[in-house]
Amino acid sequence: MKNTNSLSQSHKILFLNTLAFTVCFACWTLNGVLVTFLVDNGIFHWTVIQVGWLLGIPILTGSIMRLPIGILTDKFGGKYVFSLLLILCSIPLFLLPYATSFLTFALLSFLFGMVGTSFAVGIGYTSIWYPKEWQGLALGIFGVGNAGAAITTFFAPSLLNHFSVEDPQNGWKALPVLYAIVLLVIGIAFLIFTKNKKLENDTRTVTEMLKSLKSARVWRFGAYYFLVFGCFVAYSQWLLPNFMNVYQTTLVMGAYLQPYSAYHPELSVLLAAIYPINSELEK
Repeated sequence: MKNTNSLSQSHKILFLNTLAFTVCFACWTLNGVLVTFLVDNGIFHWTVIQVGWLLGIPILTGSIMRLPIGILTDKFGGKYVFSLLLILCSIPLFLLPYATSFLTFALLSFLFGMVGTSFAVGIGYTSIWYPKEWQGLALGIFGVGNAGAAITTFFAPSLLNHFSVEDPQNGWKALPVLYAIVLLVIGIAFLIFTKNKKLENDTRTVTEMLKSLKSARVWRFGAYYFLVFGCFVAYSQWLLPNFMNVYQTTLVMGAYLQPYSAYHPELSVLLAAIYPINSELEK
């Protein structure tokens, strides 16, 4: 009976963990759609190189900061680290509508890119709630939160178009505010409804935690992750501007094509070829 109650609590934590991770991942990939929209509509006149930086900065922040955030999770527990991460990352998103230059936009992108570290928090916080025989399934379910990228890709373009109907120049500002509100609400809910848990009797210092970096296996698996997941994220970020610039799709149509191509790269050539043919037939 005790084991059943324990797993019930674990499943609740897993649900909230996955929900928060989904929202974080949606915010993490926001610039892929938002920056493309701003440049395409002439709201900001950024160069291709500047666009590349704005697409890459949040991803870079969320990647390189996973190590310190993971250490904090081990030290203080996932409840407080995840809640604080969600709440604090909502601030730069609230401020994003006030960005008037590339540098301001880049700085705020750097700050809200911290939501990408949610993967490190969630993995640690999920694992500690489950026995070893459950961890594979639990972490697999948590990984579904990657779908947050697809949520942004599917819905953000339509939302941007909707917000810009009455005010084409400033309507886009509602989108980052909407994302910020969702982050804030989930952060508060996480703080209220989750229970903190961390390794018992863990007296390791930060130096001792970093000793694992001396293992060649850690670097080897890091390289695998860099090549597989890193390429996936880079590919998904650049597909939308690629579809629009090379194949002249609309923002919404490019967004519909992107997830299929990102998850099934072998379809990208076929989809890219079909769209121009359909466009010609519709004329």
